[in-house]
Amino acid sequence: MADYISPVFYDLLAVHSHVPGVREKLPSLLAGVRRSVLEVGAGTGLITTSLAEWTPAEIFALEPSTTMRAILLSRLAERPDLLERVTVLPCDAMGLALDEPVEAMLMINVLYALEPGYRRRLWPVLADRLEPGGLLVLTWRDGGPPKPRPMRHLDSRRVGRHTYTVSSEIIESDDERATCRYLYRITRGDEVLSEEELVGHAYRPAWEVLRDELVGAGYVRAAAPDGLLAWRRA
Repeated sequence: MADYISPVFYDLLAVHSHVPGVREKLPSLLAGVRRSVLEVGAGTGLITTSLAEWTPAEIFALEPSTTMRAILLSRLAERPDLLERVTVLPCDAMGLALDEPVEAMLMINVLYALEPGYRRRLWPVLADRLEPGGLLVLTWRDGGPPKPRPMRHLDSRRVGRHTYTVSSEIIESDDERATCRYLYRITRGDEVLSEEELVGHAYRPAWEVLRDELVGAGYVRAAAPDGLLAWRRA
């Protein structure tokens, strides 16, 4: 989990941001996957449970964050039909151990949390756990990191009598990394009930950098809808 994400707010915001687009575009890429899928950074399981509707494959949901993993397991507990199909892996991706290579891997909104050195080391590790010709899918947005800007409102959601609001500031940025400050606030009318401030880093490599890393690790690019990148292990 990125160090600037509040797990309390995550589902409230994600279901109205990146999740609908992923749910629309991802099924066509997974049409031929029948045996096994690894989801790197499964988070709270918003995509995990959808995977079960798109493919009959066994699902491995890797999530190192204890808090996010607890929400994921709670979501699975409400789906008895998935308890035999989904294995939750409580480890970092670098320590990933599987009995056999998988057919497909997903990294949904994970790339932006990966420090460059870690990311470069990770691609060969994932390739080793992916069968030849297997599919790697990433969410992707080109253009480098956002420029510094002052605090601004991002989104709000009403839950009963309370409003959950998130605002963010880009403190500084360079060629790849942006330092972000997020303010998570729960209010009732004009009264602030809770406020949490998180500062962390987001990474958005240039296309040429990401391409060279993946090609160097043995991947070949495949067709994918806008907003997604698809690669196959050579």
